[in-house]
Amino acid sequence: MNSTRLIYKRRSHKTLWFGLLGATVVIVGSILFGYAQGQKKEAEKMNPTKAVPSNAELQTKLTKDQYHVTRECGTETPFQNAYWDNHKAGIYVDLITGQPLFSSLDKFDSGTGWPSFTKPISKDKVVEKKDSSHGMERTEVRSSKSDSHLGHVFGDGPAPTGQRYCVNSAALRFIPVEKLKEEGYGEYLALFKQGESQNNQP
Repeated sequence: MNSTRLIYKRRSHKTLWFGLLGATVVIVGSILFGYAQGQKKEAEKMNPTKAVPSNAELQTKLTKDQYHVTRECGTETPFQNAYWDNHKAGIYVDLITGQPLFSSLDKFDSGTGWPSFTKPISKDKVVEKKDSSHGMERTEVRSSKSDSHLGHVFGDGPAPTGQRYCVNSAALRFIPVEKLKEEGYGEYLALFKQGESQNNQP
């Protein structure tokens, strides 16, 4: 009778340990899976090798204004767009690919009703093309990766470049400085640290 009780106790201990082990494996597995999914999402947000969607895809993903500006070289209404009066710190990326294009550090109020910048984040991020439409000679600015129409560049900007990149909000997505790391743009935090240190100099 005693031996039967011992066997039963041993089995109940084994069952308990197996149950705890199984629960631990499930919990750890869930944590690792969640982390992997998070990393995957971050990589997708800022993925330089991601293919540019077709125009047919973009027509379903973008608003009418966004498609008109980026794919049909349209111009949005001044003073009635998302970023003309945005004074927050951060970067402006290509709406379609997420390619970094402009920084708030180079943004200024041009009085035109469109976001205006003295320069792009990097010259290789934008392409300049001659534009003879509407009976004018202008220089069009396009995103180098998605070939989206962004706006135009003019030679009447402030120092230090003397240039005014007049850009449509509909071609951009703004990422505030506090979300740069989360969105996969952590390397651009250095821009704002440099800007702060320059502003603090006597």
